[in-house]
Amino acid sequence: MVSLHFLLLDAVSSTPVHYLPIILQLFIAVAFVAGGIATSQLLGPKRKTKDKLENFESGIRQVGNARQPVAVKYFLTAILYVLFDVEIVFFYPYAVNFRQLGWQGFIAVLMFVGFFLCGFFYILKRGALKWED
Repeated sequence: MVSLHFLLLDAVSSTPVHYLPIILQLFIAVAFVAGGIATSQLLGPKRKTKDKLENFESGIRQVGNARQPVAVKYFLTAILYVLFDVEIVFFYPYAVNFRQLGWQGFIAVLMFVGFFLCGFFYILKRGALKWED
């Protein structure tokens, strides 16, 4: 168990100078991306032909209006994917620290998985993943 004294000592020793490498790396990354985009805009060819300005999607020519209504099932599936995908990310810290967390961490992860499965079975029972259309 971590003592309060250790936490306070750690907070005091953290100064803005310690963040300088992170800020420097962030600045270099932003400058690299901005420089790459600017260089491609300056040196790249600028040919605006009719074929280049035409909409193109996976090699299929555009037919009809793109503003047609889309079934809600597609959006629901996408939202559920993001929801369950983000929940999986929470397993990583446990996998890295499972020895330090001990039985309390194991019980917490079991509860998390239980809540996760309850939500999944609720979605299945409600028929959110059935495709009738």
